[in-house]
Amino acid sequence: MARSGCAVGTVSWPISSLSMVNTLYTAAGRPGKGVHVEMLSGVVVISGKDPVQHQGLSLTVEGTVNLQLSAKSVGVFEAFYNSVKPIQIINSTIEMVKPGKFPSGKTEIPFEFPLHVKGNKVLYETYHGVFVNIQYTLRCDMKRSLLAKDLTKTCEFIVHSAPQKGKLTPSPVDFAITPETLQNVKERALLPKFLVRGHLNSTNCVITQPLTGELVVESSEAAVRSIELQLVRVETCGCAEGYARDATEIQNIQIADGDVCRGLSVPIYMVFPRLFTCPTLETTNFKVEFEVNVVVLLQGDHLITENFPLKLCRM
Repeated sequence: MARSGCAVGTVSWPISSLSMVNTLYTAAGRPGKGVHVEMLSGVVVISGKDPVQHQGLSLTVEGTVNLQLSAKSVGVFEAFYNSVKPIQIINSTIEMVKPGKFPSGKTEIPFEFPLHVKGNKVLYETYHGVFVNIQYTLRCDMKRSLLAKDLTKTCEFIVHSAPQKGKLTPSPVDFAITPETLQNVKERALLPKFLVRGHLNSTNCVITQPLTGELVVESSEAAVRSIELQLVRVETCGCAEGYARDATEIQNIQIADGDVCRGLSVPIYMVFPRLFTCPTLETTNFKVEFEVNVVVLLQGDHLITENFPLKLCRM
C-alpha cells in the first residue's frame, strides 16, 4: 500500500469538539515472515471550555464497495438488488478510551491499528465512480450520558493499491481517421473528405503519469471547429442473472480550437484525475475500465470519434 492522502476535519459543539487527522501507510511484518500490514494512524483531538464527562471513546473503520444500476438497466436485472448488496471490505471497531472525564482545554489521543480485511477480501483502491463506488471511512464516537448528545466525527481516508512489480511494457498506437474507417455511419457519402493521423505513446498507462501523444489534421474539406480528448469510465456491475455495462464521461479536454493548420502537430496531454480514476479493476461482481475518445468536430456538425481502450496501473 502506498501512503494515503491526509484527511482533516473539525466539527464544533456547544460543550466540546472532536477532530481527526489520519494517514494510511504500510508497515513491514516481522523479519523472515514476509508479512505486510496496512496501518491506519492519526490523532483524535477533544477540545472544550469545560471538563467533559463521557461513556467511552471508540474508532470504527469501514470500507465498502457500493454498486448500483443505471436507470436504463433497472427492471432488466430485477435480481440485481437482491444478489449484489454493498460489498463490505473492512469493518472494525476499537475502544480508545474507557468511560471517564476529559479535562478542559485540548486533549490529543494518538492511535494506530492494523487494517484487517474480512475473509479473503482485498483492499481495493479508493474510487469515486457513478455506478461503482469504493470508499473508506474512519468514524470517531464519544458516548455520553442520556442528557447530553453523543459526539460523532467521520472522515474519509484514501487507499492506494500496491504498486505493480516489474516494468510497464509500453503499447504505442498509431491511428488514421478517414470517412472509410468510421463505424456506425448512416450516410457515408454525405461526409466531407478528411484525413486525421496521430499516435498515442502508450495505452498501458501509469495512473500518476499523463497520457501523451500527438495528432495531425492532414486534410479536411470542411473547417475544423474543435478537437477534444474525452476520458471515459466503463463500469460493469453484475450478478448471476447478467451484467450491466455503462460508460460515462469523467473529463473532456479541448486540445485545439478552430480550423487548425493542416499538417500541424497538436500535442495530446491528459492527466488522470485523482479519485475518479483507479488502476483497471476486474472482480467477480464488478469491473472498472477506462477509455479515451479523440473527438473531432467539423463544420456542419459532423462529429468524428475514435475510441481507444486504456489499461491503468500503479507503479
